[in-house]
Amino acid sequence: MKITNSHPTYLCTFKHIVHSRRFKKLVSILKISTVVLTFYVLVFQHIAKSNPTTPVARLIAFKRARSLDNGISISWLEQTWNKDVLTQNGLKTADFMLLKQLGFKSIRLPVAFEYYENENIPDEQIFSHIDNIVKQCRLYGIKLIIDYQYGDFNENNFLTATKRVINLWLKLTKRYKHVSGDDLFFEIYNEPPHMDPQVWKDAAYNIVTAIRKIDNQRTIILGASNYNSIYELSRFVRLADENIIYTFHFYEPFLFTHQGADWVGDQEATIGVPFPYNAEKFPIINPKAKNTDGEKNYKEYPIDGNEQSVSDKLHIVKSWGDKYDVPLLCGEYGVYNKYADLDSRCRYIKAVRQTLKALNIPGILWEYNSNFSIFNGQPSIQNLPDCMKAAIGYNK
Repeated sequence: MKITNSHPTYLCTFKHIVHSRRFKKLVSILKISTVVLTFYVLVFQHIAKSNPTTPVARLIAFKRARSLDNGISISWLEQTWNKDVLTQNGLKTADFMLLKQLGFKSIRLPVAFEYYENENIPDEQIFSHIDNIVKQCRLYGIKLIIDYQYGDFNENNFLTATKRVINLWLKLTKRYKHVSGDDLFFEIYNEPPHMDPQVWKDAAYNIVTAIRKIDNQRTIILGASNYNSIYELSRFVRLADENIIYTFHFYEPFLFTHQGADWVGDQEATIGVPFPYNAEKFPIINPKAKNTDGEKNYKEYPIDGNEQSVSDKLHIVKSWGDKYDVPLLCGEYGVYNKYADLDSRCRYIKAVRQTLKALNIPGILWEYNSNFSIFNGQPSIQNLPDCMKAAIGYNK
């Protein structure tokens, strides 16, 4: 090597030239390999995104969710106002035979556990009733959801309330661990109230985790805060647990479904609201409802009171379920039957039911034999109006 004008000049031998050619060839091969590898990564990434592998536990949850379709709630054990509730057999053999005949595949059983605990009623007195329902459901091939109803959970007491809920579910989980997960479901809390959604999510995580320490096969049903709102669920971030069905309640438009319901307050004081909206039959707003949310709902009813609006709102929660690829359940839908006319009730129930089916979302009616009942009188085929038979898909 010699130096000229401070720029080095290298003497290349034949050996160096050969190595240089090999090097260039190697570089070319590496470039081609990189292009090919990049191509395959992009292709398989697309395939993976288009055809994701769904965990087995989630597939089981999807299958079990489908088995709950055409369900109905039995409000017997949540009727805290009924002083004879625990001395009565709320579901007799005739009821199971009727439910089976009408094509109902699942029963949702809300139980006012905290109320009974506060009244110092022994667990065994409550659990024995549930035992009988579990037995009868298995006999008639009907799925059962045990639902924790009327809890006192809120943003201020969530730490102690969560422990209370967990203690109850630990008892139930141990008691029914032998019952197949295909037949029995746990809905951990009915309609958590309006609160910081993260507070409820943390509580739900702790409840689910406690159940999983005893039973990791049970499918759990979980809803969002703000009373199982579709809007709150659409903002919810799913839990990591794969064996969960996400539930929501659907009573929209509320002006129609809860007209005259005194427990809601003055906002629903307007009665005689038809479904769908009919300008000629639409009543004048009740003065009690003015300056409440009911007045806003009244003004929006010409837009909200129709099948298209029902479909649009149910698509909100359907989009959320598709986003996370998780199973959904409409855990409640129905109409307070004291003031709504029969034909409107039938049209509404049919509209919700058909929309849910079109979206592949199982649905559970509220309810069997109380103030949202589908019957005119005591449950029987004779007391089921023809329009209601059509609404629930009973064609025999």
